[in-house]
Amino acid sequence: PREEKVSGGPVYRGRILNLRVDSVRLPDGGMTTREVVEHAPAVAVAAETEEGGLYLVRQYRYPTGEHLLEIPAGIVEEGENPVDAAARELREEIGFMPGALTEVARFYTSPGFSDELIILFHARDLSPSPKECDSDEFLDVFRFDRERLKGMAFSGEIKDSKTLTAIYWFLSR
Repeated sequence: PREEKVSGGPVYRGRILNLRVDSVRLPDGGMTTREVVEHAPAVAVAAETEEGGLYLVRQYRYPTGEHLLEIPAGIVEEGENPVDAAARELREEIGFMPGALTEVARFYTSPGFSDELIILFHARDLSPSPKECDSDEFLDVFRFDRERLKGMAFSGEIKDSKTLTAIYWFLSR
């Protein structure tokens, strides 16, 4: 059974997201309201080091009020191919270009209220490229081996869902 939109529309339009509020008919005929955050697709990259670990970036995330360790990631620009977006994000955030880039998974970040889709890639055979962070990004780049990644994921040090997904995928292969 599906829910059917009866009415609704945008409440807010922003640079990276929109918010809409819809009235929907439930499968049993009842009515309810759904708040939906519309978000452009994004890419995230498990960038493998020469030693078989991963690169992570540490950055302050205003909504959480914390510095978080994350894999390189960003929004797919309008008209941009996700593979090209993944390569661009690697160059911008960690200063590398991938020799090989493979799609691993696609997942919704919070499907209870958002349509944000993340496309996860695995990057190998990295070669240096000038780092070009966006003007509002202040990132520190780190390399972690498999054991340290496992420890950080299991201890709760890694709190970002896309990064946990990438680490668990990476450790399972």
